[in-house]
This record gives sequence, structure tokens and C-alpha cells, in this order.
Amino acid sequence: MKAINLKEKFSLFDDYWSPKIIADLNSHQVKCAKFKGEFTWHQHDVDEMFLVVQGSLKLFVENQDKPVLINQGEMIVIPRKMRHCPVAENEAYVLIIEPNDVVNTGDVQNHHTIEKIPRI
Repeated sequence: MKAINLKEKFSLFDDYWSPKIIADLNSHQVKCAKFKGEFTWHQHDVDEMFLVVQGSLKLFVENQDKPVLINQGEMIVIPRKMRHCPVAENEAYVLIIEPNDVVNTGDVQNHHTIEKIPRI
């Protein structure tokens, strides 16, 4: 067993909206991803958690007038079936915890969809 260095993990890739698995936690995976720009409106059948390690993130949620702002050092749990769209005006480093085999774009298939998330 050894510590996972998040700074080192984030330095291993430059692509946006492309999560990487860094650990397993019971029936969940811990993933890191870099966000920049707007993602896809989608929903999942399970809860997911975002922890902003660097930068900030706006989370647009269906039927809510204003986005939720998640700053560096803050986290949010997105309840299952909640339609949402993350947006990062500047580059953001995000840690994601969600059940194994969750498709990153949820109920939507498009150019952001990653069928097999790589492990780093």
C-alpha cells in the first residue's frame, strides 16, 4: 500500500473531460479528470461526487436558475437521476468518486463518451 500523489497523477495527462482511474474503493472508483469548457447535459442512475482539487467548476442543474459554484477544496454530491452539466471557464482539476462501470456521459452517447476508462 502506498500514498497516491494527486499532483503526480494530474501531471500524467492533458486531455479534458477524459477521466482516469487512480484507485478502487469497495464497489466504487476514484477518478481524476481535467475539465475545461462545457461538458454534456446528462444524468446517471447513481450518485456521483466531485471534489475540486484546483480551479473552480460551475454545475448547471436542470430546473435550477443559477449554477452551483464549486471552488477549489470544495465538493458536491450529485444525486442519481439529477440532470446536470459541468462547466469550467478555466482549467479545473477534479476528483470523481462513483460506482464501477459508470459511463462518464451517463444517459447520453456522444464524442465525450468513454467506454473504457484508463487506469493510471
